[in-house]
Amino acid sequence: MQNPLVPFPSGAIDTHAHVFHAGGAIAPSARYRPDNDAPLSTYLRLLDRNGIAGAILVQPSFLGTDNRLLLEAIAEAPDRLAGVAVLSPTTTLAELEDLRAAGIVGVRLNLIGAEIPPLCRDDWYEHLKQLRRTGLHVAVHAEGEQWPSVLPVLVAHQLRIVVDHFGRPARETDKCVGLKAIDAAAAAGGDVWIKLSGPYRFQAAPADALTVLRKAISRDRFIWGSDWPWTQHPEVRDYADVRAWLDEWIPEQEERTKILIRNARKLVNQLGA
Repeated sequence: MQNPLVPFPSGAIDTHAHVFHAGGAIAPSARYRPDNDAPLSTYLRLLDRNGIAGAILVQPSFLGTDNRLLLEAIAEAPDRLAGVAVLSPTTTLAELEDLRAAGIVGVRLNLIGAEIPPLCRDDWYEHLKQLRRTGLHVAVHAEGEQWPSVLPVLVAHQLRIVVDHFGRPARETDKCVGLKAIDAAAAAGGDVWIKLSGPYRFQAAPADALTVLRKAISRDRFIWGSDWPWTQHPEVRDYADVRAWLDEWIPEQEERTKILIRNARKLVNQLGA
């Protein structure tokens, strides 16, 4: 068990974590299979140990659209947990409303190692309209040239967009196509949020990426996620260390508190105070 190096402020939210069983059903399209379990009980103990009030659980890519474990986890602690699901564009409006009632607050587009879906095709067009209607945000995990192809469509649908892992920027941030596309989407009026998480998943220095992103994105749109249990990155092992990274990225305590509490709760307002 880890001890927090710097305590969380009361009411903090971890906006990115996963729970799963390594021996469970894996989607045929999965890029990898996890080696270890990430049970909800372990994660909840970490939240308690680190003084974290609640969390957003994100559907892992290897489980595909089978969100049963995610929904079961939320049902075990509905006052502390919300979820981001992975869905087919054929999901009906009634199903979206049921998911919303069950604690799902967003839908994830994980484009790493995948083709960009045909977002302008009729089924996707209708799906995005229904996401907007039900108030579900779209969490996008993408990098590089994928961002300019995806963001304008989501902005046009007036969807809230959550950018996973800083947008996975390239090493040279001033030339990074993805960061430029994210800033352009925000400058065009898009409701763009940045998740400060997973620096081991990209090449750029987080501080450099922040400098670029802040040019167009309000500081009210930055949130933090632990990315527990750090799938495919066994070198990351300590929750408290991951928490402490935020202090390095955001030296100002007042801004960190805003990121951990106010911003996160604005993104998902059903978690208890």
